[in-house]
Amino acid sequence: MATLKQIRGRIRAAKNIQQITKAMKLVAAARLKKATDRVIEARPYSEKMRELMASISSAGDLPSHPLMEKRPQNRICLILITSDRGLAGSYNGALIRKASDFIKEQTAEVRLLTVGKKGTQFFSKRGFDVAHSLQVPSAGARLQDAIEVAKVSRDLFESGNVDGIYVCYSKFYSAIRQTPQIVQLLPIEPPKAKPGESASASVNYSFEPDPAGLLSTLLPRYFLTLVWQALLEGTASEFGARMTAMTSATDNAGKMIQKLTLTANRERQAAITKEILEVVGGAEALKS
Repeated sequence: MATLKQIRGRIRAAKNIQQITKAMKLVAAARLKKATDRVIEARPYSEKMRELMASISSAGDLPSHPLMEKRPQNRICLILITSDRGLAGSYNGALIRKASDFIKEQTAEVRLLTVGKKGTQFFSKRGFDVAHSLQVPSAGARLQDAIEVAKVSRDLFESGNVDGIYVCYSKFYSAIRQTPQIVQLLPIEPPKAKPGESASASVNYSFEPDPAGLLSTLLPRYFLTLVWQALLEGTASEFGARMTAMTSATDNAGKMIQKLTLTANRERQAAITKEILEVVGGAEALKS
C-alpha cells in the first residue's frame, strides 16, 4: 500500500505530465490548422495536374521520356514519410507496418529513401538499404524538402539504379483519421479518368512547343507535385495524430489526478481517524 507521501508525489508527477501534454496539444493544434490549409490549397493544383496529364495522354502516341520508361522492376525504391518525433499516437507505427508489409510482398530488391527520423531509425537498425535520409523541421515539410526528395529519387530512376519509385505516406482526412497508403510515382503512367468524367479521345491537340519539349517540362513538374502533395499530407496527418494523442493523454492525466486525489484524501482521513482512536484509547486507559 502506497503511503500518503508517495501518493502526493504521484499527483505532482501527473500534474507535470498534464501540463506538458496540454502544451503539446496546443502547439499541434496550431500547426494542424496551418498544415490543413496547405493541404487544402495544394489539392486543386494537384488535381488539375492529374487532369492535364489524363487529357494529354488521350491525344495519341506521345514521345518517349525517361520518367515514363517502363522496364522490369528488379530493384525499386520506396520513399517512406514519417516524423522526426514521437508522441503522435499510432502515426509512425502504422506507416512502418505498411512499409514493412509492402517490402515483404516484393520479389524485387527494395531500397529506402526515408523522410523523418522514425522511419530511418527503424529500418537502418534492421539492416535495410537506406539510400538517402532526410530530416524535416518540427513545423513541417518545406518545398525544398520535396525538391530534394524528387531530385534524389529521379537520379536513382534515370541512372537505372532502381526500376520503380513508390511512396508510403499517410493520407489526411481529419484530425482523427489518417490512412497509410502506397502509391507508385515512377515510371509515370497516364492517370485514368475517374468515373463520370467525359472521355476526350476525340479532341485534336496542336502542341506548341513540340510534344517532346512539353513533356520534358511537364513530367518533372508533375512528379514534383506528387512528392510535394505526399509530404503535405504526411505533415497534416502527423499534427492531427499528435493533437489527438495529446488530447487523450491530457484527459487521462486528469482522470489519474482525480483518482489519486481521492485515494490521498482517504489515506489522510484514515490517518486522522487512527490518531483520534489512539487519543480516545489513551484517555480511556487513564480513566481505568
